[in-house]
Amino acid sequence: MNITIVCDVLGEETNGTVVVTKNLINALKNKGHNVKILCANQDFKGKEGYFVVPNYNFGKPLNDYVEKVGVTLAKPDKKIIEEALVGSDIIHIMVPLSLGLATAKIARKMNIPMTAGFHMQAENFSSHLKIEKLKLANIAVYKYIYKHLYKYCVAIHYPTDFIRGVFESNIKKMTPGHVISNGVHGYVQKRDVSKPQEFNDKIVILSTGRYGREKSQDTLIKAIALSKYKDKIQLILAGLGPKEKLYKRLSKKLPIQPIFKVFSRTEIIDVLNYCDLYVHPADVELEGIACLEAVVCGKLTIVSDSKLSATKGFAVSDKCIFKKRDPKDLARVIDYWIENPEEKKIFEQKYLESAHNYNLDECMDKMEEMILSVIKK
Repeated sequence: MNITIVCDVLGEETNGTVVVTKNLINALKNKGHNVKILCANQDFKGKEGYFVVPNYNFGKPLNDYVEKVGVTLAKPDKKIIEEALVGSDIIHIMVPLSLGLATAKIARKMNIPMTAGFHMQAENFSSHLKIEKLKLANIAVYKYIYKHLYKYCVAIHYPTDFIRGVFESNIKKMTPGHVISNGVHGYVQKRDVSKPQEFNDKIVILSTGRYGREKSQDTLIKAIALSKYKDKIQLILAGLGPKEKLYKRLSKKLPIQPIFKVFSRTEIIDVLNYCDLYVHPADVELEGIACLEAVVCGKLTIVSDSKLSATKGFAVSDKCIFKKRDPKDLARVIDYWIENPEEKKIFEQKYLESAHNYNLDECMDKMEEMILSVIKK
């Protein structure tokens, strides 16, 4: 098959969308398909199989903010888009941002069938405008992306039943959905990794994700300040994002300063394996690849009870769930697991046993089946 993947977000693997996009591209290529990539990452300009549109330039302050968010703002170019689509049997659009929406419009005129992934909750967008709590604003986002993209898709990939339910309930329509986990790569696995010497006497807590309002790392920082063990906790916040300066200021009161760092894929798997606890405090999460990776590594994983987050479905017990945006309750859960190491070992095994549901190869087989079913239609 000749497949064109449309990626508004494609760059360093610092967020889940980039990870799942690269996994899908690599899987389809390995299965023998001819894959073209339409994106806005200038680093890929001139490389075989890549069609790169320009970026919007809104001036340095906004450009810097967008870079910290970890995305690119594509400036759709009709000529480049059409060039990428010529000869395509099918188009798969990763996210409903500017490039994806423009491509959908052109693909309809060229009569090329489309599928699309659902990798963006309304709150991921509205939180940047600080209106994520306005229900009508989020409904408007869902209706807009349905009208301009998903309405025309022969199949829609939802990573979880949760996000399918959220979308369909907001647009009041059934969609041609396929619920398939994004999966976790085989190199993500439990293995013996020694703590770095400087952490030997520390309780290492890891949280991975973009530093943003809806990811709620501030709740975790405040919770550690309330913990009975704050003098021993080394917090590692893996990622980047617009809230980094704020979180660093908030952390100044902690006895041990957190580590803010972007890790390579191999580095973060090592950190996952030597950390003592993994905490995913996000309020908004349609699947949560970083959280899934912690589960696959058999980590005691603590998650929020937020109604807008799918990660609570990964918890193997209510003992691993805290009240969203409640630092005191999160501190209670963290302290409980620090104080009960033997029970923690039992629950880590439960997490490890639940990981078989997220095998990447099986998930990519299902993605290929979804795309092939569209061609057959």
